[in-house]
Amino acid sequence: MRLSFLGAAGNVTGSRFLLETGSKKILVDCGLHQERDLLDRDWLPFPVPPARIDAVVLTHAHLDHCGYLPRLVREGFKGKIFCTEPTEEIARVVLMDSARIQEEDVAFKQRRHEREGKTAPHPYEPLYTTEDAEAVSPLFSPSVYGLDVDVLEGVVCRFHDAGHILGAAVVELRIREEGDEKTVVFSGDIGRFGKVLLRDPTLIPRADAVVVESTYGDRNHETPNDAVDKFVEIVVSTRAKGGNIVIPSFAIERAQEILYAMDVLLGNDRIPHLITFLDSPMAIKVTEIYDRYPHYLNPAALRRAPGALFDFPLLTLTRTAAESKAINHIKGSAIIIAGSGMCTGGRIKHHLQHNISRAESTILFVGYQAVGTLGRYILGRPESVRIFGASHPVQARIEQISGFSAHAGRDDLLRWMDGFGNTPRRVFVVHGERESSQAFASALRERMKAEVAAPEYGETFEF
Repeated sequence: MRLSFLGAAGNVTGSRFLLETGSKKILVDCGLHQERDLLDRDWLPFPVPPARIDAVVLTHAHLDHCGYLPRLVREGFKGKIFCTEPTEEIARVVLMDSARIQEEDVAFKQRRHEREGKTAPHPYEPLYTTEDAEAVSPLFSPSVYGLDVDVLEGVVCRFHDAGHILGAAVVELRIREEGDEKTVVFSGDIGRFGKVLLRDPTLIPRADAVVVESTYGDRNHETPNDAVDKFVEIVVSTRAKGGNIVIPSFAIERAQEILYAMDVLLGNDRIPHLITFLDSPMAIKVTEIYDRYPHYLNPAALRRAPGALFDFPLLTLTRTAAESKAINHIKGSAIIIAGSGMCTGGRIKHHLQHNISRAESTILFVGYQAVGTLGRYILGRPESVRIFGASHPVQARIEQISGFSAHAGRDDLLRWMDGFGNTPRRVFVVHGERESSQAFASALRERMKAEVAAPEYGETFEF
């Protein structure tokens, strides 16, 4: 059995893990890179001809786990894509949104270069088109948690609740060769224990090998109460100055988590009743998907707000570009939640353009910002930042709250790994910046008898 790490090794995004057994090739996750200095990897020929890959198994529908699928299909992949039911629905939305943004960004860049008299070093083309994204849909083969699914002859998959986003799964692959069965578990992204919207991550009692994420493998988050208190302070103080609270937010889970928290805070009069814009067509669509899968959510959340988890007075859903542009003409304070979460594209860049030089406004990050992304750069509080080809002085207040994160912190990751006891012989630590992965690998070596490695990009292991 061979396992190759074709992404999310030594970095956070671009999750792609190729498992080879006998003549079978299974790709677990098929994501895009989002770190600016790693984007070129997505344009390279795939290390294995896509036509030779027999199946894809998705842990969840975040772009860095599913966003390369249209390119894979365009280059020849024809197998099935196995995932949970919500993951299929959300992935369709994510892929179409990604394709549309890429097409729009290419067109915008071409127009800007023409105005500036510049010539691009390569043709103006997106990584894939909306037609490529549409071609992925017929290949989905959705399932539910806890059910055995025959992926290929001798390969059985079972999805377990990862507690990360709606439908996110820990993937358990049981592989039988020559009368011998081995179990390989892929964590995908593990959520936090005790979350409001989702159930706790499922503990799995045994595995021969485990591939585990380490996004926050070297640190823990704020407590939920600390996160809420900080959110309240930011909203109250920014409103007092007459500024906007601009929240770059991932459309999946983070946006819904923020809306739910705001509903609770408004109900208790802890924050002022400001007009709040959910300025993300994708987040709006995903919120509608959440409403269709209540049985995947935490029953406690449903009991608190039956049928109205993500709605409150003054919440405005902006679906069109014209509605989005109109936000910047509003006088007084508003809360603006827009994608993308790492500021790599989408409507958030327009709101940053209008607010980052306003001392009265606050840019509030509520999710992980990968190295090389615009969001990570702004978090460093530079003197100026380049947005849409123009330089803007950074005068807004820049803040980050980690307590809303959908990722497990170090202690939650260790708690999840403890579920295996000492059954794994091999553990591979991935999906983290190098320092985080190495720190978490060291913690596991002290805790388990397994052989623990933090693979590099392109590295292959036989076991």
